[in-house]
Amino acid sequence: MKAIAALIVIAAAVMVGAGAAQSDMHAPFDKILDTYVREGQVYYRALKLERANLDRYVASLDIGASAQGRMSKPAQQAFWLNAYNALVLRTVIDGYPISGKAPAYPSNSVRQIPGAFERLKHRVAGESLTLDEIETTKILPFGDPRMLLALGRGALGSNRLRSEAFRGEMLETQLAEVVKECVTKEVCFRIDQPARTIEVSAIFGWHAAAFEKFLSGEATGPWANRTPLERAIATMLAPHLFAAERDFLRANSFQLKYRDFDWTLNDLTGSGVPGTGVFSTDFPVLAKSVENTPVPQ
Repeated sequence: MKAIAALIVIAAAVMVGAGAAQSDMHAPFDKILDTYVREGQVYYRALKLERANLDRYVASLDIGASAQGRMSKPAQQAFWLNAYNALVLRTVIDGYPISGKAPAYPSNSVRQIPGAFERLKHRVAGESLTLDEIETTKILPFGDPRMLLALGRGALGSNRLRSEAFRGEMLETQLAEVVKECVTKEVCFRIDQPARTIEVSAIFGWHAAAFEKFLSGEATGPWANRTPLERAIATMLAPHLFAAERDFLRANSFQLKYRDFDWTLNDLTGSGVPGTGVFSTDFPVLAKSVENTPVPQ
């Protein structure tokens, strides 16, 4: 009996240890982000020189389907957010220092790496996926557009890359912080009251349908006459604005513009210069319109 009891204790310890290991699988990435990321910008040069930990973490993401299936939904969301962000970092350092000649992007942009998002494949959770495929086939199906704002795209135009990994048990708080931070960053959101305009990140237009789904119920309230995307943006961001800004939004006399996405590399050790904040003339103003043309990615 004592032997059986001992075996039970050992088995229980193994199960607890396995659970702890699973819940702590992002600890290495947490340390990487804490070491090399400051206010959303990355010490890419140092990260490339000391890349072994990042490479090991990326390799650890190739887990089996059964292991992923045992995760809670928030844990799965955190898994794919971390996977995307880690793979962008690895893509950048694989090509760093970047000096490209494609005229559509800054010379140091991650977009200067051929096929960085649409062609380069990565092994994640038993599949071979590009970054675009992770975004569209893994992240979008969760139906939480806040995740799109949490993706580190290796660019100054993104929301700030956090200096911590996403965790299932913290995800709701972390995503709420991502949205709250959006209204404080001009690359994501800006109110120009004298011009009666609201300027938002092009990301909202790239995935308009996902943000529209954020809105539930009928078109009622102060923005009832707006397009679904406009209502979704206002509904998502208004709670985080100052009172005067909320009043401006509720007055419902604004025009919505998209900001040009700044693809300058978010390189803390390079020569990247923040964008000028020039606005695109190619995207439609959505105020009082009945059609919504998504911003091309």
